Amino acid sequence: MPLTLLNWKKKAILERCRDDYATKMLLKYKPFYHTMEAQKGAHVRLDGRDMIMLASNDYLGLSFDPRVIEAGRAAMLKWGTSTTGARISNGSRAYHTELEEKLAAFLDREACFVSVAGYISCMSSVAAFAQKGDVILADKNIHSCVWDGVRLSMASVERFSHNNPEDLRSVIKTIPHNTPKLIAVEGVYSMEGHIARLPEVAAIADEFGAFLIVDDAHGFGVLGRQGRGTVDHLGVNDKVDVLCGSLSKSLGSTGGFVAASRTVIDFLRFNSKQTIFSAAISPSQAGCAQASLEIIQREPQHHERLWQNVRRYRAMLEGLGLDTWGSDTPAIPIVLGSKELVYRFWQALLEKGVFTVMSIAPAVPPGKDLVRTAISALHSDEDLERIAEAMAYAVRKL
Repeated sequence: MPLTLLNWKKKAILERCRDDYATKMLLKYKPFYHTMEAQKGAHVRLDGRDMIMLASNDYLGLSFDPRVIEAGRAAMLKWGTSTTGARISNGSRAYHTELEEKLAAFLDREACFVSVAGYISCMSSVAAFAQKGDVILADKNIHSCVWDGVRLSMASVERFSHNNPEDLRSVIKTIPHNTPKLIAVEGVYSMEGHIARLPEVAAIADEFGAFLIVDDAHGFGVLGRQGRGTVDHLGVNDKVDVLCGSLSKSLGSTGGFVAASRTVIDFLRFNSKQTIFSAAISPSQAGCAQASLEIIQREPQHHERLWQNVRRYRAMLEGLGLDTWGSDTPAIPIVLGSKELVYRFWQALLEKGVFTVMSIAPAVPPGKDLVRTAISALHSDEDLERIAEAMAYAVRKL
């Protein structure tokens, strides 16, 4: 039976959906959920127009590498489209353990577990280990997936100032010594592009007996030797208890991973509801990720091109007087400070054929409303020239 107005009014949640002001504004101005009609490398087609993608997490440009595509195809032909089950029951396959072993070896960890999404992996890396009575100390700017893990754990939580080990120390000192403690940070903060001050955080974790988790979704494949990530880049691999991240960025696939000691991963496999009740990663996902992992260890030119592009792009933005929030990585925000300025800047870039992403409060702190951009090894010199022209145009529009 169709919903009548009378039936609708009896349901408070339906009224909330209908009347939500934020949703109405997002539908009016259409900043999100743009559907690309085609893509080739760093170029997409939107509303019939060719555009440069300047907001992708395909940092190394491997999602269009023919070898990666063929690996995904071959895995699907061999194993089918899906295991149609969870790893704990009927869904575990040899390609899962092969990928896990290669990831663990690459990250210098005893063991690894791959999941169907990076969000699931990073959420489970907290929810599986913390429990009621524990205290989680979380950087206030950690990703939503980690916050969801914090909530699901039912542990108490204390926030500390973003990327501020001094504030972390002041907070952790107030917690009773015998209380189990977990520290959650990111290796690279995806919205800000900041690299975590991991040596200092790790030293505090060691001093106070805290379990240290690093979400390195945006550092893995980008920083460190051959892309081993932020902990390798900063030389603290032996100080971090759990590394989690995504296969959907530098590896050009989808899925996620948690890497740690064998003891910790075994505990995760049997205690994480996110792991136990999620369908296994598909053959094509695993095949693509494994091919990309092998490529980044053999071919340094992808990293070299990425960082060459990052340096050129950052200099371009600085030359225009734009605030990049001190980003040190390929995730580079353009901070404009208000949603009105962000919208105008974003629209101007669209006019010039450059696709970016808006991020406004409360997704970012008040006064830090920004346009999020990300550089890829796929961006050509010609792309960067077009981006420079578009940025200069957008600045004039402010």
